[in-house]
Amino acid sequence: MDYNSQSQFESFELQFTKQAQDYYHQTAKWATFLSIIGFIATGFMVIFALVMFAIGGAMASTMANNPMAGMFSGGMLGGFYLLFAIINFFPALYMFRFASKAKAALSENSTTTLTDSFENLKSYYKFTGLAVIIMISIYILFFFGLIVAGMSSAF
Repeated sequence: MDYNSQSQFESFELQFTKQAQDYYHQTAKWATFLSIIGFIATGFMVIFALVMFAIGGAMASTMANNPMAGMFSGGMLGGFYLLFAIINFFPALYMFRFASKAKAALSENSTTTLTDSFENLKSYYKFTGLAVIIMISIYILFFFGLIVAGMSSAF
């Protein structure tokens, strides 16, 4: 639904009570905390990825006789951690922007800033929802792959 066009909501006036403002402020504080934890986790993932890249050669040489060495090399693990760091960064960013705009909206009593905060909250949930859909799809594909592998090994 396009909320920028004429809609039934234009004539509806929403009351933002003191209790709702308090809940919104508490939500913004927790969102700030969680986003900072998300940024810290992203930083640790990047550091770990760089460490894995650095020791990747040493791991590969010690696992030279192992057929799974390429799959679990430091470079591969570093790449996965770097990918996860990038993926983890965006929800933390959206949550931080939501919290910042929410606090500003309450202090400035600004409807525009309040709308901006909700836009970032929407982006957070949209990103998280898409990530969940992708992960469920990967699990389903993996499950069917295991079934096919099991059936092919049975014959």
